[in-house]
Amino acid sequence: MSNQPDNGSLFYNDVLANFDKAAAFTKFEPGILKQIKVCNSVYTFNFPVEIDGKVQVFSGIRVQHSQHKTPTKGGIRYSEFVDEDEVKALATLMTFKCAVVDVPFGGAKGGIKVNPATVTEKQLERMTRRYTTELIKKNMIGPSVDVPAPDYGSGPREMAWIADTYATFKFDDLNSLGCVTGKPLGQGGIQGRTEATGLGVYFGTREAMSNAEDMKEIGLTPGLEGKRVIVQGLGNVGFYAAKFFSEGGALVIGLAEREGGIYNAKGLDVEAVFAHRKSSGSILNFPGATNFANSMALLEEECDVLIPAALENQITKENAPRIKAKIIAEGANGPVTKEAEEILNKKNCMVIPDMYLNAGGVTVSYFEWLKNLSHVRFGRMEKRFQEMSIKQLVDAVERNTGKPLSEKDKKMLTHGGDEIDYVRSGLEESMIYAYNEIRNIKKQDKRIQDLRTAAFVSGINKLGVSYQSLGIFP
Repeated sequence: MSNQPDNGSLFYNDVLANFDKAAAFTKFEPGILKQIKVCNSVYTFNFPVEIDGKVQVFSGIRVQHSQHKTPTKGGIRYSEFVDEDEVKALATLMTFKCAVVDVPFGGAKGGIKVNPATVTEKQLERMTRRYTTELIKKNMIGPSVDVPAPDYGSGPREMAWIADTYATFKFDDLNSLGCVTGKPLGQGGIQGRTEATGLGVYFGTREAMSNAEDMKEIGLTPGLEGKRVIVQGLGNVGFYAAKFFSEGGALVIGLAEREGGIYNAKGLDVEAVFAHRKSSGSILNFPGATNFANSMALLEEECDVLIPAALENQITKENAPRIKAKIIAEGANGPVTKEAEEILNKKNCMVIPDMYLNAGGVTVSYFEWLKNLSHVRFGRMEKRFQEMSIKQLVDAVERNTGKPLSEKDKKMLTHGGDEIDYVRSGLEESMIYAYNEIRNIKKQDKRIQDLRTAAFVSGINKLGVSYQSLGIFP
């Protein structure tokens, strides 16, 4: 599961090749397609930070792929392997993610070239604040300009530092909290953001597997119940995806991480595995599970659904012929290379693409951004009114029928929507609607043979119309 330094170029080339493949199925002129394809701006910079009494220089980058809608949106990756091509690939994918799930942002991405494990929390804070300052100086961050979010190696803590730094410089901006998403709940965050990407993977895969016609084509019965699932990566995305699949009736039979993998044909308790790793530092030697010294080998075990939720370029032309899964649900960005997908398509393996399936995070980030701009928590205006109205209805039913409901039923029926209810409902609707939109594109054009191409076509069509409506092109 290592991310090699040259992976960025391979990843970006695959993204561009997939774009070109899909563009052939659209009717836009070459000039519009080129504008949609290229990154609008790439800002690379170096900045000094004091580490152990000595000044060290770190590299930062922020890429804004498309400003057809503003603000642009995308995470900040903290990794020693951050490079320009990788960030450009991620920014490009973010544009299409937003378009596919109808989130009105352009795509962006950023990164700091550092291994967070090699610096202290205070040093990481200084680094994050200085990175943010550089973006402020170039007007590349702000609630109406560019809104970062967490990515690999970063989380709510780093987002809180960014928000505070921005507010320090832009103290008169009433909407300053909207400059970044993925913040802690007490600092302008939103309930449901932590698990959003993993839950989106669950909603999207569940919707794909609910279609009897499509499942028959790949040799599966519809539904999640009893389906065997292997997940690569027990980080934020992988953990929550595995958790929701397990709760949804699937059997999580394998989990892979850097240190190796574990397998149990009867199913694994995902939360118990997570607790075991937290206490022991490894998922290996989990009671009742078989160890895999090579985590990549676990991906080749027989299963119904394989969820690569770690890094890009995990399934390549080398191991694709040995993959036995019926469905690959891309929880990570770019885990399947273009060459690998061609092999998988010939094997009748359904690949649910990252640019759709990984969009749960940006969808809920959109909800957080809306919350920050409206300055009101979702549900605050409606919850008690809903409960009162439904309670009056229940009371009327009881009076007229003479049959009182149980307290449990009353509580369930009269529950008003909390913020988490609205967030999860909105995410579920977004994922279901977007999947069927992609599927319909694939079904209506028989030349399109895979969901990734259909998703790109969906995105290109929406972006093309946006550029034309802006009057940029005749």
